[in-house]
Amino acid sequence: MLLDRRAVGIALAAICAFLDLYATQALLPMLAREFDASPAAVSRTVSATTFAVALIAPFTGAVADAIGRKRVIVTAMFALVLPTVMVALAPSLGAMVFWRFVQGLLLPPIFAVTVAYIGEEFPVEATAMTGIYVAASGIGGFLSRFLTGLLAEHFGWRWAFVGLALVTLGCAVGGALLIPRERRFRRSGGGVLASAGFIAAHLRNPQLLATYAVGFGVLFGFVAAFTYVNFLLAAPPFGLTTAALGTIFVVYLVGVAIAPLSGRLVARLGRRRLVALAAAAWIAGLAVTLVPRLWAILLGLAVCVTAGFLCQSCATSYVAVTARQARSSAVGLYVTLYYVGGGAGAVVAGYAWNAAGWPGCVATVALVVAVVAALALRFWREPQAAG
Repeated sequence: MLLDRRAVGIALAAICAFLDLYATQALLPMLAREFDASPAAVSRTVSATTFAVALIAPFTGAVADAIGRKRVIVTAMFALVLPTVMVALAPSLGAMVFWRFVQGLLLPPIFAVTVAYIGEEFPVEATAMTGIYVAASGIGGFLSRFLTGLLAEHFGWRWAFVGLALVTLGCAVGGALLIPRERRFRRSGGGVLASAGFIAAHLRNPQLLATYAVGFGVLFGFVAAFTYVNFLLAAPPFGLTTAALGTIFVVYLVGVAIAPLSGRLVARLGRRRLVALAAAAWIAGLAVTLVPRLWAILLGLAVCVTAGFLCQSCATSYVAVTARQARSSAVGLYVTLYYVGGGAGAVVAGYAWNAAGWPGCVATVALVVAVVAALALRFWREPQAAG
């Protein structure tokens, strides 16, 4: 698919959201030293954002179903600039966690509604366009860790967030100019109460429930691995600096290269088989990270990222084409479970880290990936309208 203005606008929305979502991951060892806090304490700068996303996502769907997609997406992109600046000004770890939570409240109006927009505006090209969205989210995720790590190493973590605020503003301007107004949007009548009825219907759909479980497992694995690998690599024998920790997220670009191919892979293998193969590869990649060599850890992480992006692309496109009505509400539920998974990954993997270090984190993620892949195999069907 050619990168026309529609695809570029969607890509900017994805970059904007993911640019800020994981911005503290590469900084965790630095923040632990500055605030004299434990790994679990500073990891709240990650989990606070993901739990805020989970909290607000269903309400975002209700609003977008009532007033339209683009208006919600672009307004949230501009609003995100303010809490990003406030993180830079935070006087304490508690204040930083608070403003990270506020950032999380503004993220679902961007990416949850964007996925619904894709499913509604591009029903034939849903998987291919979602692949572009997922690839752009990978670029945003990479730039988040890379830019913050690089800027923090040379100018301090506060200026790193000033830089992110400026990039966020640029994405907002681009999104406002390039994302077209909806052509297929139909308001869901009845407001929040009607949306609650749609949500109840979604929760009775076993295909959607399995899809929500896949989303939970994908972000659980990403957050668990990429939060605590920083402490592994900052400690001896590796001793990586903050800038170097930001650079390791170049492995995200491998997933960026693969994600746009998800449409072809789905057409050839089907979603169920592709998710099963990706889950097997993900577990294998986790096993490789247990080799105590930097090259092996990076290779394993690259495999994990690629597998996770394929699972995410399949799941996000599947929920968009499976929900026949109130798509924003359906996607909002997906995002809720997805980010509950992310918050759970930060918390549960913290206990695993305390109990068994990096091997404990690896075992925890592998178990979750295996379970959600089994659920997809059991409950998914290939929808006739899948694009």
